[in-house]
Order: sequence, then C-alpha cells, then structure tokens
Amino acid sequence: MASSTQLKALLQSHIEKDEDRFLSIALQVAAHEARSGHGRLAQELRDIVEHAKRKSFNSIPVSIAKSLKDSSGLLSTSHPSVRLSNLITSDDLKGKLERLIREQRHMAKLKNHGLSPRRKVLLVGPPGTGKTYSASILAGELDYPLFQVRLDGVITKYLGESSAKLRQVFDAIREVRGVYFFDEFDALGSNRSSSNDVGEARRLLNSFLQMIEQDDSNSLIVCATNHIEILDHALFRRFDDIIRYELPTENEIVTLYKNKLKDYVAKNFSWKSLIQCSEGLSSAEITLAAEDAIKEFLIHGHEKVTMSIIQVAINDRRNMSQHLD
Repeated sequence: MASSTQLKALLQSHIEKDEDRFLSIALQVAAHEARSGHGRLAQELRDIVEHAKRKSFNSIPVSIAKSLKDSSGLLSTSHPSVRLSNLITSDDLKGKLERLIREQRHMAKLKNHGLSPRRKVLLVGPPGTGKTYSASILAGELDYPLFQVRLDGVITKYLGESSAKLRQVFDAIREVRGVYFFDEFDALGSNRSSSNDVGEARRLLNSFLQMIEQDDSNSLIVCATNHIEILDHALFRRFDDIIRYELPTENEIVTLYKNKLKDYVAKNFSWKSLIQCSEGLSSAEITLAAEDAIKEFLIHGHEKVTMSIIQVAINDRRNMSQHLD
C-alpha cells in the first residue's frame, strides 16, 4: 500500500495539475507494491500509467493557444524538430542549454525533492546569434509546442488592455504546457524610470513582473533581447538563468561555412581564408552568405563555389547589416 508521504504527494500533484509528477509518484507506488510481493497490482499500476502517458502524448496541447491566436493574435504556434546538435556555438552556451533541458526532463524527480527546475530564462545578445533558434531547439528537444508571443498583439494604446492581453498569455502558459517565446523582449521590459516612458508602459511592465513571479506552471518561458542595457533591473531576479550569446569565434565561423559549403567547394579549399572577411558577422549572416553563394553556383552553372563567389555574398550581407545599424 502507498505510504502516507506518497498519498499526500499524489493529492498535491493532482491539485496542482502536475501530471508528470503525479505519474512519477504512481510509478513509485507500483515499485513499492512489486517489492512487497504484489506483482499483479504493480503491473496493473504500470499499465495504467503507460496508458495515461500515451493518451497525454496523443492529445497535442494546441487548442487553447490556437484559439487565443485566432481571436486576439497573441500567439503563433509551431512544432520544431531541430536539435541542440544543430546549434553552432560555444561549449559553455551549449552546456547551459543542456542543463536546462536535463532539468526539464527530470522535473518530476526534482519536484519530489522540493526543487524547481529552471524554466524562466533570458537570452541576451546581438541579432542573428541564435536566440530565436535556441527557443526552437528547446521545443524540439523536449517535444513541446513552441508558442511565440506576439508583442504587437499584446501591447496596445488603450488603458489597461495590454495587461489584460498579457494575462491571457499567462493563462495559456499555465493551461497548455510548451515553450513560450517573448522575442524583442525590451519592448515589454524596458526600464520603468526611462525618460520617455508612459504610464501604460509602466503598468504593463509591473503586470509582467507580477505574473512571471507568480507563475508556477510547467511551461518554459524564454525571453530574448538585443538590448539588455535598457531592461528594468527588477526583471533579472525573476529569471532562473541569463544566457549570453556572442558573435561566432574563428572556429565557429569555419564550422558554419563547412556545414553549408563542403559539398560545393574544391577539396583543397582554404576555409581559414574566410575568417578575416567574415569578422563581425553573426551566425545567421554567415549562414545566409553561404546559401547565397550556393544559389549563385546553381543558377549560373559554375564548376565549384569559389572564394570570389563567397566574397561577393559576404560583402552583400555586410552591406545589408550596415544599413540596419
């Protein structure tokens, strides 16, 4: 028979609608029954848990968020399949994402010991360095839907309406487990003492601070910004982790080009010659330059992708980047 501790934990997880923890405790009860010689009961319990897991997996949790998107334009939904191995970045940054994924996968075990997994993270860095891609990776690795929060739908000029819309988003975060991505987060989280701030913006930021602090759901909240310097300092303690993204290193530049161009260049191609001319470009810009070079190769029927073709593509991307600064 289940111990009093297990019974209380089962009841608590049911009240909190924490299905993963509930099923994990049920399996602990099954293991206890097996050790007590109640093999048939233990197997029946395991079968019930497996059936519940299959049923939960087949019930893709999109309907609530989809209706929000359709009616209010607050969320857009996708189901990414990319993996962490697809991300070209430093070992330190990858390690932080791996830690986040591991803690999510072991959520029930951590909660059984009174611990909370990381689930509120802030991604910081220049454009094109992999922040949005990382949100897709987290969803892909965890097999969660990715919900991108449409801040243009949340932020309005009408008094009190923005906070009400933000509440709808946090209702979805609580009710539908997934990765919720707030891109260009500085539009929402800029410093409340800013000289050009208005009352409604301050109210919205205060609402976000309150909602994210009170949120105890099982969803991942991922915010990304290119301008950490303008974020309100009160935000930082609301996050479990702050992950910084940088422009690619020399080795990462070479890897990015190789991943795209290795089948199109000569065997003796000098990859290191691409480092200096690509300095200052983001990972996304380097990837796009490589793809532009491949397009040139395919359309014009060149024998190989040459250094001169890549150089033209790099210069085009650099010129575009300068116009955006």
